[in-house]
Amino acid sequence: MLRSSGPGEGATAQHAVPAGRAVRVRVPATSANLGPGFDSLGLALSLYDEVTVRVRPGAGATVTVEGVGAGEVATDDTNLVVQAIRRGLAYAGVAEQPGLELHAVNAIPHGRGMGSSAAAIVAGLMAARGLLEGIVDLDASTLLTLATEMEGHPDNVAPALFGGLTIAWMTAEGPAYKRLLVHRGVSPVVFVPTSTLSTKLARSLQPASVPHADAAFNVSRSALLVAALIQSPELLLAATEDRLHQAYRASAMPETDALIGLLRQHGLAAVVSGAGPSLLVLGSDPAQRLTAADLVSRHAQSDWRPLMLAVDLGGATVAAHSALQADPA
Repeated sequence: MLRSSGPGEGATAQHAVPAGRAVRVRVPATSANLGPGFDSLGLALSLYDEVTVRVRPGAGATVTVEGVGAGEVATDDTNLVVQAIRRGLAYAGVAEQPGLELHAVNAIPHGRGMGSSAAAIVAGLMAARGLLEGIVDLDASTLLTLATEMEGHPDNVAPALFGGLTIAWMTAEGPAYKRLLVHRGVSPVVFVPTSTLSTKLARSLQPASVPHADAAFNVSRSALLVAALIQSPELLLAATEDRLHQAYRASAMPETDALIGLLRQHGLAAVVSGAGPSLLVLGSDPAQRLTAADLVSRHAQSDWRPLMLAVDLGGATVAAHSALQADPA
């Protein structure tokens, strides 16, 4: 819900954001699906995009980017972070969209199944929340709803917003989620290839229907996966089996598929990260990450970058203008 001194979107109340306000946002990478949890399970990871946003007089937006996406992503009002900021402000009843200056320092790979678009959307909405502090409160439910509307599904935006392991689902009233703490023994490593794959293409390879037996198989594995991640990591290999999406998408990322098969033959819980082509290994202890890295380095046909990550517990954060003044670095 939106809390303010007046009604929300579509209402007569109008608000303005003063020039000079600034916020800094940090958003984690995410991996969705985790094998059997198609479009429902997501995990926040300790790799971050950071965005500083300042309101300036005038109109329009200017964007500078360091790191991933520099020289590639839009640097004006068509930038996805800017669009999300403006969506949040409009929802809150901001009468006139302000001028914006954005500086992004990006670490999340683009087009590789680590939630980069979800991170951009969440970054923009969290920035809007920070800029509206003391004027309108965009609460967690509102942020999830707006982010899901922009992204199309909640499996990446939920962990990006809230951290940890999230179960996300749709209701008649909109998206909902449950956040769970992950067992401390779970040790993720993501292997990132040089190639990319669009989520749209990956989804186009899905069949319109699947056999009842495959659906039942995934229901059992998804339930087991939640138990494995929060309580029994030794069950991760069995819990990450999937029959709903990975095999159908294999033709679009053959090396990912081959490496997953190899890793699983060695007892490692390897899955496609999101829509791919990155792959995620959910180790039941830190040593399994080293075993996985050795196998990939010896058998991969191209370059794969291993990212030894932790589970992010906090999700997206926003620091208001006063915090930036105290720590401008």
